[in-house]
Amino acid sequence: MLRFIYLLAFSALCATSTHAQQNNTSPASCPGRTLRVDYDFSGNTHAQHIAVAGLSSFSGWAGRRVHTDSVPLRGNGDITLRDLHTGRVLYCQSFSTLFQEWLTTEEATHTSRSFENTFLLPMPADSAEVTVRLFNFKHQVTSSLTHKVAPDDILIRNLDRTPVPPHRYLHQSGPAADKIDVAIVAEGYTAAQAEAFYADAQTAVDAILSHEPFKQYADRFNFVAVAAASADSDVSIPKEGIWRNTALSSHFSTFYSDRYLTTLHQRDLHNLLARIPYEHIIILANTYTYGGGGIYNAYTLTTTHHAAFRPVVVHEFGHSFAGLADEYYYDDQYENYYSPDVEPWEQNITTLKNFAEKWQDMLPRRTAIPTQPDAKHPERIGVYEGGGYMSKGVYRALQDCRMKTNECKAFCPVCQRALSRLINFYTHE
Repeated sequence: MLRFIYLLAFSALCATSTHAQQNNTSPASCPGRTLRVDYDFSGNTHAQHIAVAGLSSFSGWAGRRVHTDSVPLRGNGDITLRDLHTGRVLYCQSFSTLFQEWLTTEEATHTSRSFENTFLLPMPADSAEVTVRLFNFKHQVTSSLTHKVAPDDILIRNLDRTPVPPHRYLHQSGPAADKIDVAIVAEGYTAAQAEAFYADAQTAVDAILSHEPFKQYADRFNFVAVAAASADSDVSIPKEGIWRNTALSSHFSTFYSDRYLTTLHQRDLHNLLARIPYEHIIILANTYTYGGGGIYNAYTLTTTHHAAFRPVVVHEFGHSFAGLADEYYYDDQYENYYSPDVEPWEQNITTLKNFAEKWQDMLPRRTAIPTQPDAKHPERIGVYEGGGYMSKGVYRALQDCRMKTNECKAFCPVCQRALSRLINFYTHE
């Protein structure tokens, strides 16, 4: 149920395209180490701030080695690593954050808060600079920070001796350097419940790989289950006054929304994974309570013992892995996330501001825009009003989709194409 908020303009630092510019495959951009940068994003609706909280590194680089100087999606922010002397882009990634989502709440109009955010970059061979930017609805930069990084900086903490938690590969297609590496992390499982976690993690993997196009591209993924042990079983449920001691301190009622389950402790999450190859993260919560969340290029978090576990984990992975938007709507937002004069960056919804860059090429001839729902032809691609939490002014491609309801059996063709493009971006030159 992630709510994607901000829409961005074309990034000056990162070329937003499914076709790469000249790929950076030199040692400067494909090192043997990962640079991890922790930030604090803070502020309120009036002003936002970015501060470096710490730098660390560990052996290996599981991130992409192709298309390193461009991003496949615009996202709600971007981070760029440049060679300090030549200005060459060594690596670039887009993202969304829980902080930016919180900025759309009423609380953010009168209260300042701070949120942890962590990003992985290839360790540069020489001095470099990192730029992080956040954007608002109108494609304006709301906050930006540029700071230097020297690979020999003695204050970059070496994590190579961090204890490795118990883990097990559930689907391994090849070396981490060549594949998309997904870590599935236990939350609210005690040490004695490790085998139950591995079984739940296998269910999640099977559910994802049963959906196209993941099924078609299964040989491009590795899934590793990480059995992080919690002191307590289950997770925190604030509305019931229940606070549990778990590995990631996750809880329901994020932003006072009962079903919204997240963790605010990204550093704890990444500390757990420091010596395990990973790019994308799925967190499985050991609870029967319904809920979850997915944040683009941050994490998916979902519950394992609710009847809807399988469709929900696939839906949320659509958010965190591919930046797909929710296609349902309920018109109860404090602030609308989409404006009629801006085309969303998410590939499965449109405001019709620039529909040509979306699925216009996939429409059957003489399709009416907008398209009226037709129960006799539920699989017909069109332009159906309602999506992105708004019943008016935002449109989706199919009457139903995995990104709309738990009952739908598959991603719609537009979502499938977006997923395929992203998988190819990560794995093909």
